[in-house]
Amino acid sequence: MINAIVANAPGGPEVLEPTAVERPEAGPGQLLVRVAATGVNFVETYQRQGLYNVPFPFTPGDEAAGTVEAVGEGVDGFSVGQHVATAEGRRAYAEYMIVDADKALPVPENLDLQTAAALPLQGMTAHYLVNSTFRVEPGQTALVHAGAGGVGLLLIQMIKAKGARVITTVSTDAKAELAAGAGADHVIRYSGFDHHVRELTGDSGVDVVYDGVGRDTFDGSLTCLRTRGSLVLFGAASGPVPPVDIQRLNAGGSLFLTRPTLKHYLLNPQERLWRSSEVFAAAAEGSLSVRIGATYPLESAAEAHRALEGRATTGKVLLVP
Repeated sequence: MINAIVANAPGGPEVLEPTAVERPEAGPGQLLVRVAATGVNFVETYQRQGLYNVPFPFTPGDEAAGTVEAVGEGVDGFSVGQHVATAEGRRAYAEYMIVDADKALPVPENLDLQTAAALPLQGMTAHYLVNSTFRVEPGQTALVHAGAGGVGLLLIQMIKAKGARVITTVSTDAKAELAAGAGADHVIRYSGFDHHVRELTGDSGVDVVYDGVGRDTFDGSLTCLRTRGSLVLFGAASGPVPPVDIQRLNAGGSLFLTRPTLKHYLLNPQERLWRSSEVFAAAAEGSLSVRIGATYPLESAAEAHRALEGRATTGKVLLVP
């Protein structure tokens, strides 16, 4: 038997209960991984509440890093004892988890497993946003919402590494300090952010807005864009955006609007390896700083969810078995 977190029915954080369960076994094409750390992500709060269709009893968790304990039939390229991570696992709120081998990410030997667990979802999200959804070029200006969040801190660094200018929004002085430390050129508050952005850009607007907040920032984000600018709406922390009249894109200056998600940028093992290897390498060599804002024991998953939903966290939140 192993320890895992199980929600027997949808509800608040209190439904996340430590439970003894059978240790899983690696089937064909799979790896059994002993979990060193699990990433806690906002989507899991929606799953826990029953807002997303998941089967109950339910053990959350897609993102983790750990050590391969067993290799299933037909798996090549992985061995017992190897360090791996994933953003596409299953039931990662546990001491052991199953990972499909084609979705496992090799972790460099010089990268610790907690950092590796903090990177797959948010790191590869930031990577596809700046390299694929809207390819940032030197001299451009980007607005990044929630600059002290896990994705935000990574986005700021990746955009600056490409030679572009970053404006970011935060809600507190402490978060402003974190965003500035990540390299943001201008850190502003959410109130009236669209007017501040216009002032900072000489009324021309930004080339791109990376918006993971959603409903509360959407209208202002459109207002911030230059002619033919792009709004990349990659999350909805404040709630989903209401239906949009696409004529607004014309009126705003032939704007582009897209709603990407990570799975569409991880279409095959080669794409996974490209994104993960660049992100892991940058973290291992120190050119990409990864903030782990809080770690909780596995049995305190409910407390971690309360902190995340209460916006009391910065950077990445981890569970450690």
